[in-house]
Amino acid sequence: MDKEKKNLLEIIKHFDGKKIAVWGDYILDEYLYGYTRRISREAPVLILSYRNSVFSLGGAGNSLLNLKALGAKPIPVGILGANQTGEKIENLIKSYGISSKYLIKNSDYKTPLKTRIFAGEESTRKQQILRIDKESKVPHTQKINSALIDALKELGNQVCAVLISDYNYFSVKKYVYNKMLPFFKKNRLPITLDSRFRVLDFKKTTVSTPNEKEAKQALGINIYDDKKPFEFLGTRLLKKTESDSILLTRGSKGMVLFSRNRKPYNINIYGTDEIVDVTGAGDTVISTFTLAMTSGAKPRQAAKIANYAAGIVVMKKGTATVSKKELKEAIVLTN
Repeated sequence: MDKEKKNLLEIIKHFDGKKIAVWGDYILDEYLYGYTRRISREAPVLILSYRNSVFSLGGAGNSLLNLKALGAKPIPVGILGANQTGEKIENLIKSYGISSKYLIKNSDYKTPLKTRIFAGEESTRKQQILRIDKESKVPHTQKINSALIDALKELGNQVCAVLISDYNYFSVKKYVYNKMLPFFKKNRLPITLDSRFRVLDFKKTTVSTPNEKEAKQALGINIYDDKKPFEFLGTRLLKKTESDSILLTRGSKGMVLFSRNRKPYNINIYGTDEIVDVTGAGDTVISTFTLAMTSGAKPRQAAKIANYAAGIVVMKKGTATVSKKELKEAIVLTN
């Protein structure tokens, strides 16, 4: 085994027990399954015979579960609605042995619920036919801001990193981030960011992990414009965010790490480019990168480990996680 592989495996050995704050938007995912056997007489639509529903954590909850699967001790921070959806999320989190102490309840907020409806014949594979999103934004109030600041300050003396998972529901607030940034820096806490639409709002992170589409949107470039090379996207975003690094994910083309005063570092996709499902892959990337950084990895090493994790998870159906065993095997068996 070469030296590089040994170094990566040594980093993974230190994953266990790392406390990481996961500040973000917690979403409840519902998967509703049923059979379709006939057409309605009322309208030209299929009738779904309900079978069952399954609930799981979405949004920042997926990063939470990825960290847990890799041996870390994640601590969620965010806002939940004081309703049934929020209660289900809290119960799911507790069922994994994770504390919900820093999840703040607010009666004016309705926790996002995404219902995916799967249908098909009894003996066939079910296909998603519809998704229904119930959404709202976290209110901008001094009470919520103060509660978030208090929670993050208390956690700042317990954790070894802050992972921000922003799905644009505003559990992560720019005002609170700017207030907390000097505190995070003083405590030498790595700050890692995965933001769907607001990567430019949260500057001076340790790393941000946008995909190409998100990078183009942040820079005001048409997402279908292929004239701008990915080198331009990463370099420009690195400058505008004032971050230490940008890890630009490119799907089947792998990822590229942009760091200050260093040339872009290309990483080819691990495994096959015949991807099964990219759902939640971004959560896996930032979770693994964050955990690797807290375990002694340099940015390039953390990016490599995250790339292995992403290559594993995109071969799984739906939102999934990666185990330490899978990660180690992938590294060992790679030519």
